[in-house]
Amino acid sequence: MALAPILQIRAILRHRTSKSVSVGYMQVLLVGFMLWLAYGIASHNPVIIIPNIVATIVAAATIVVAYRFKPPDVS
Repeated sequence: MALAPILQIRAILRHRTSKSVSVGYMQVLLVGFMLWLAYGIASHNPVIIIPNIVATIVAAATIVVAYRFKPPDVS
């Protein structure tokens, strides 16, 4: 789960556009990962902390890449 968004990054870079990626969904995932990370930190549980650090970084990177390759608005 933590590394799954890497597939989205790969698709964005291959197609040079993020029009097929739901940035809103990625933002919801990011919030979820951060909540689990906070819970892991509060409970001092490295089994929860470590994968959610990875997931948070990967989800944030996906959002950054998606915005970088956002198609221009056509009005």
